[in-house]
Amino acid sequence: MIVGQVMTTRVSWVGPDFTVPEVARRMRSEDIGSLPVAHNDRLIGMVTDRDIVLRAVADGGDIERVTAKQVMSAEVLYCFEDESVAAVLKNMGDNQIRRLPVLDRDKRLVGVVSLGDLSRAATQKAGGALREISEKPANIPA
Repeated sequence: MIVGQVMTTRVSWVGPDFTVPEVARRMRSEDIGSLPVAHNDRLIGMVTDRDIVLRAVADGGDIERVTAKQVMSAEVLYCFEDESVAAVLKNMGDNQIRRLPVLDRDKRLVGVVSLGDLSRAATQKAGGALREISEKPANIPA
């Protein structure tokens, strides 16, 4: 199974010029703790609630003027939509992260995949395997 089959395709993202309050309101309304920062469908960073606190609020400046680009993390881990669920699960575990932006091979943002998405996929796959194992073949007497 590949990531493109289990990812969330309705990607909420912000542009680099969104202000910190705009980003925070989007996070609140969607009940999420991070947002991709994109420009023309190209991922340029991620902004988390922690980024907002450490890079904007803690400095005590005028957060109304601070932008997503100023607080985002520019070095972002991501995966490709055609990668295997198993490989992405391992990557996320190794890096202790809960969600990844998903890119196509042209490096355009096409989705987000979370640990929940991947664990549901793994559970479905395991469930299917268990069903196949436990089904009695038609040619074997009971």
